Amino acid sequence: MLRSEKTEAPNLAARRQIAVAAMARTSGSPLTEGNGVRILHDAPENYPAWEKAIQSARSTVHMEMYIFRADAWGRRFAALLAERAAAGVKVRVLCDWFGSWSTPHRLFRPLLDHGGMVRYFNPLHAANPLAAVRRNHRKVICVDGSVAFISGLCIADPWMGDSARGIPPWRDTGVELRGPAVADAEEAFARSWRASGGAVGDDELPTRESIARVGTYGVRVIASTPETARLLRVDLLVAALARERLWLTDAYFIGNVPYLQALRQAAEDGVDVRLLLPSRSDIRWIGAASRRRYAFLLDAGIRVFEWRGPMLHAKTAVADGLWTRIGSTNLNVGSWMNNWEMDVSIEDASIAREMEAQYEEDLQNADEIVRSGGAFVVRPPEAPKQLHKGMGRGSMPTGTGSGGQLVSGVGSLGSAVGAAVTGRRPLESFESAPLIGVGAFLVLVAAVGFWKPQVVVWPIGIVLALLGLHLLSRGIQSRLRSRLGRHD
Repeated sequence: MLRSEKTEAPNLAARRQIAVAAMARTSGSPLTEGNGVRILHDAPENYPAWEKAIQSARSTVHMEMYIFRADAWGRRFAALLAERAAAGVKVRVLCDWFGSWSTPHRLFRPLLDHGGMVRYFNPLHAANPLAAVRRNHRKVICVDGSVAFISGLCIADPWMGDSARGIPPWRDTGVELRGPAVADAEEAFARSWRASGGAVGDDELPTRESIARVGTYGVRVIASTPETARLLRVDLLVAALARERLWLTDAYFIGNVPYLQALRQAAEDGVDVRLLLPSRSDIRWIGAASRRRYAFLLDAGIRVFEWRGPMLHAKTAVADGLWTRIGSTNLNVGSWMNNWEMDVSIEDASIAREMEAQYEEDLQNADEIVRSGGAFVVRPPEAPKQLHKGMGRGSMPTGTGSGGQLVSGVGSLGSAVGAAVTGRRPLESFESAPLIGVGAFLVLVAAVGFWKPQVVVWPIGIVLALLGLHLLSRGIQSRLRSRLGRHD
């Protein structure tokens, strides 16, 4: 029986109210109203906007950047930051230790000489060696407490491409924020800076109330940390709430079983679920891990597309023409549960329509992956079907990637091993290959152990010693913090 419009309107309002409350609880971030929002596509739109904002800085520039390379664009931004520091602007740059491991410190020497500050997040430390796998994967720039840029773009030449050589930019998406939500981005940066041993006075940080409303958009700045897994909860919630469309773009897709099941259940319920992924990943083993999930996705009715360009690095989602997410979080366990990440959730129909229009435009440069018998087949737009040989297209330089991406693979493998050992859930098709590989490796290790026990015992002893040092360090730090807390 069809419901009347009079009945449908209150139901729609009630569902929105429930969704807004659920999003607040799940994300741990309030919906901040009165913001200006501008979507920026690829480095040719993002980099000039970043430069213009930094050039106009009068008091502070706060940058949290996973990769900051010493190439042409890295030198250009480093020089600009040094120039603002020389003009009396307080410049703080927080690079991830792993993401920027190859960047020489001399890149920042002019910035440091002019009073700027540079720190590296979570460097390898003998007293806490295992902590180094947890990475700061954020890409955030805040200027004067008035504008913030949150994106998936790092500072490195590949993002801009090379027009002279016919190499297009990496496909990526960012957002420019103005208004009260900037305070949330500044506060998140301050927490990361302090966690890295730096100091930021509370009087240097704006409050939401101190920033004028400059637009009509409601925004949530979601600053994830390893212990919160905020974006995993948000992504699961959105998959459950979507009623018509859920269009996802991701660079390093290794969805775990709970998320894959959430997507499958949405598709089975009639939701148009789409995934746009790179055809050529700068981290090849992640591309292979993504493709092992294609059979599951396609059998569930989820449409999968592969970008034809040099690299698709964006991490975005748009649902039902109402909700948008843009930021640094990939759809894998490493991003969800191991990294420091930052994303923006925008609950506005006009922004969602803009994102959907861009998504449809992106699909014009993508091939749909479909099944044909037992093989995957590429279906280009308005082109005959052809076999996707090996699912790869040409060569791609290996990128730095994220330490958390490795954890993502380990986490997925751990889930598969746990399911195989306990029998608590049926195994999915994409879990068979890693289980066979691990099983064969363990049999080989056992054989070597029977033959020459010392070959196996020494590595195990080293791992146990490192684990013991890690646990001792964390326990001592926790006790010291507890004692200091009691004395305050």
